Amino acid sequence: MERFGILLKGTPRHADVLVCSGPVTKQIECRLKRIYEQMAEPKFVVAVGSCACTAGVFKGCYNVASGVDAVIPVSLYIPGCPASPQAIIDGVVKLLNSLKEEEGAKLPLVVE
Repeated sequence: MERFGILLKGTPRHADVLVCSGPVTKQIECRLKRIYEQMAEPKFVVAVGSCACTAGVFKGCYNVASGVDAVIPVSLYIPGCPASPQAIIDGVVKLLNSLKEEEGAKLPLVVE
């Protein structure tokens, strides 16, 4: 991903994109909201995999709240179980291209 100008950061305060993989459990629901709120604008969320998109096979489990979009707004869905590397790269490139079209887009993006 670094060839597209994307750098990993260790803190949400320095990130533009939050990548979520896996379902949202009841234990991390509040933490996920807090991490999202710590990110500076503009901020984007990428749900990678069926579990992040819809809770997947874990939907209905006692400790699973939902998919990511029920807790925070999602900008990009990348389905698959597991999501292929090609699908992840394609999704991120599409997100980058949509940002380039917007006026004043902040690039390069930083993935958390």
